Formats: sequence, C-alpha cells, structure tokens
Amino acid sequence: MRGLAQYAMNGRRQAITVAFLCGLIPLANMLSPAILGLVCLRHGPREALLVAVWAALPLLGWAMAGDITPLILLLGVFALATVLRQTSSWQPTILAGILVGVGAELTLRLRPEFLALLTEQVEMFLASGAAEMPEMPEMSAGMMQGVLISLFGVMHMFLAICLVILARWWQALLFNPGGFQQEFHQFRLQPRVAVALMALFVLASFGVTVLAGWTMYFVMPLFFAGVALVHGLVGIKHLSRLWLIAFYMLMLNPPLAQLVAVFALADSWYDFRGRIQKQT
Repeated sequence: MRGLAQYAMNGRRQAITVAFLCGLIPLANMLSPAILGLVCLRHGPREALLVAVWAALPLLGWAMAGDITPLILLLGVFALATVLRQTSSWQPTILAGILVGVGAELTLRLRPEFLALLTEQVEMFLASGAAEMPEMPEMSAGMMQGVLISLFGVMHMFLAICLVILARWWQALLFNPGGFQQEFHQFRLQPRVAVALMALFVLASFGVTVLAGWTMYFVMPLFFAGVALVHGLVGIKHLSRLWLIAFYMLMLNPPLAQLVAVFALADSWYDFRGRIQKQT
C-alpha cells in the first residue's frame, strides 16, 4: 500500500485518481477515505476538499445501492484528519471520533427502510441459530433496533480512527520515517479526560436518557490509549513484534479488550512508560 500512497502524493490529479478508482471497487473503497486523510494531513483541508468532491462520487453510488459505510467514513476521516493536522495530538482526534459514531447513528435513523432491512436480516440470523443456542434471550424489535444503531455507530467510530491511523502511518512512512511510531507510542489520555470518559461510561451504563446506548463510545478512546500503551512498552523494552501479534490475538476476547482500557485509565495517572524509561 505504500506505492498507492506514494502515487497519490505525486499531485492533485494522482490523489483524485486513486481515491476515485478505489471508491469504485468493493472493500477497496475503504481505502478512499484513507487517501483523503493522507491528503488532508499533508496538504491541509482545503486541498483535501477538492479531492473529496471526486472521491465522494463513487461512494454516493454505493450509498444509493445500500452501502452507506464508505461515504460516512469519507466524511468522518476528513473531520478527524483535520483535527489531527490542526492539533498534532491524538487525544482530541480520537475524542472527535465519538462525533463520527453519533453522526453514523443519525444517518441510520434517517434511513428507516435500511434500518428495518438490517433488523430483519439480523432477526433471521438469530432465529436460524436459536436451535443451537436455546438459552439466548429474546429481544423485541425496538430493542433490536436500538442495539443495531449503537453497534453501527461504534463500528464507524472504530473504522474512522483506524483509517486516520493508516493515513498518519503513510504520511510518516513517506515524509517522516519513524515519526508515527514515536507519536503513537507517546499517546496517553490526560487524567481529567480519562475521568470524564469513565464518568460518562457509568452514566450511560445506568441508562441516563441522553447517553443510553453510548457506553462503547466512552470506552473506545481508552481502548486506543491502551493499544498505544502496549506498543510503547514493547518499543521501550525492544521486544519482538511477536508480542504485538499475540496482543492483537488476545484482543479478540472482549473482556481482555476491556482490561486494556482499564490499564489505559491507570496509565493516565501512573505513566507506566515514563517511569520505565527513568529506570532504564
């Protein structure tokens, strides 16, 4: 993918070509937002807007066909890349990802026909597996839609952040080798931000009306901070990359992913990386 990013950085026409062609291909259309993010990080939001106009054309076609994810991600990545360029900080960038998730939720709510179709497909899937899992509790249609809307938003928040990370990695690879590693390894949430996220998480867990269903939005920044913590510790200790592969394998287990968020919360005060560096 380095060659793709390098070609896109040869000029506006090349960036438009790559973003447009990637947008035409299923699955590869997820790279179109990342290319836009790279242009925004390197040349600024004004230049990125010119690319976005062309990049959005095939994604609008996919949206009309029923797949609105690439278009949502194009807008979300553009917003997050703009924040990252202006602040040069991952904390506000990842926090802004919450707005991307909420925006995705609103988009789904404004398309009731798509939401109804999605709910029907999930209900059919659950019904087909009911014989194998008879202990699975039944959910009403309204509850099912609420869960799907929340998952839809969280998924888009997660993907938008990952694509901005990819764009930043491309930028460092082409113009600042090693810069992304140093930047990401040092990412740590400020204590007051971590406390605010946990407070909002608790309120959402207790079903506060405005925050109901948003618990994962408040965990996600802590999760990414935890990932940065693990990468930083592996880098400080000069450990093999196999440790990172094992770590990502373990992240497939949701309770362990939540544990990473807890360690990130503790790191906001304790600063594990800073203390280890002082000891070495």
